[in-house]
Amino acid sequence: MKRIRAVLIAVNLSLLVLFPLSWFAPMLRAGLLPFFGLSEISVVSGLQALWQKDVVLALLVTFFAIFAPYLKTIGLALMQFRLLSPRVAPALHILGKLAMADIFLIALYIILVKGIGVARVETAWGLYLFSGCVLASLACSLLGSKR
Repeated sequence: MKRIRAVLIAVNLSLLVLFPLSWFAPMLRAGLLPFFGLSEISVVSGLQALWQKDVVLALLVTFFAIFAPYLKTIGLALMQFRLLSPRVAPALHILGKLAMADIFLIALYIILVKGIGVARVETAWGLYLFSGCVLASLACSLLGSKR
């Protein structure tokens, strides 16, 4: 039991470093038509462009992509070190679900753009890193709540 708890704590603490890395990592490569070069898009570069176009959507995506997963990770770490009441666990679980909404939006964007056929979109390693971070955070909270 102590070994499992130690692994969960280590994984959760590593997410405090991996989440910010995933925000700057290239998630997509997108370009207009197959002839032109592809631009790399990260969470941060996408948010920068979105803030210039639609502030309300930028606020939502910023919350889903950055604040929800990071607050959940910090809250879970505080619970693991018994600095936060376990009664907060349902709220942390909701934050985890909100972070998953961001991955769904990215997947929907890829499907829509590929379906139109005008643009070219490829997934990059940052999408897998960000998705892995969200899933690892979800696993940490699920396994920790069972204990």
